[in-house]
Amino acid sequence: MITTDFVPGSPCWLDLGAPAVDAAAAFYGAVFDWQAAPYGEDAGGYTLFRLDGKVVGAVGPLTEAGARSAWTVYFNTPDAEATIASAERAGGAVRTPPAEVGDTEGRFAQLTDPQGAYFAIWQPGRYPGLELTDEPGSLGWIELYTTDSAAAQAFYQEIFGWTTQDIPLPGGGGTYTLIAPEGGGEERMHGGIMGVPADLLKGGGRPYWHPVFGSSDCDATVALVTSNGGAVSMGPETAEGVGRLAVCTDPAGAEFVVLTPEAAAA
Repeated sequence: MITTDFVPGSPCWLDLGAPAVDAAAAFYGAVFDWQAAPYGEDAGGYTLFRLDGKVVGAVGPLTEAGARSAWTVYFNTPDAEATIASAERAGGAVRTPPAEVGDTEGRFAQLTDPQGAYFAIWQPGRYPGLELTDEPGSLGWIELYTTDSAAAQAFYQEIFGWTTQDIPLPGGGGTYTLIAPEGGGEERMHGGIMGVPADLLKGGGRPYWHPVFGSSDCDATVALVTSNGGAVSMGPETAEGVGRLAVCTDPAGAEFVVLTPEAAAA
């Protein structure tokens, strides 16, 4: 589960790069009942998403040439520069150097892991990150689809100290690796890593992270996805020990997963 008492290496923020911010806000508002509000007059279109008054993520315009619409996961760090140095030593690269947000909110940087997956880091000031997680309509899990699971695990363990646990996928479908912050234990597991052949990865075969959003009724949420211009690439289906889930894309092609956890689906 993802909690809001963030520790180093845990997911703490989430934003969407979109070709049209207003269109993205309308879609996610219809699907998850998120309310959108600009972060500020000088934020360049960056817009917060709230659910019941609590921030669950954000959306902003695409700024990189040739970039595709996608969600970016941010991980907590007490020292952005130290994490960047560790990432570079481990074969990663910096896409956006550290920058301050506001006067005291915090610092962020955007990076790429050695296999090509984008991610970001957040060094909190007075703003720790997401205000609602692990509830319907909010972030409850993250997943990395990568061409080299072992190498990706080694990289993130080096920079964040994550602990991992391998579990076999049903039907001989390979291995899924659970990830948790250093010293977090099973109760703090926040995501998974799965090896996927490059020809099965969307977006030209580059590895990527995607978010998993909770839902009280996966099928009903998927119906809202499709009726508002999104698409479904897998499901809905029931995964034993997990719940009912579907892999979806928004109208601009950004991927996310909808999940009704097994306990809630029972």
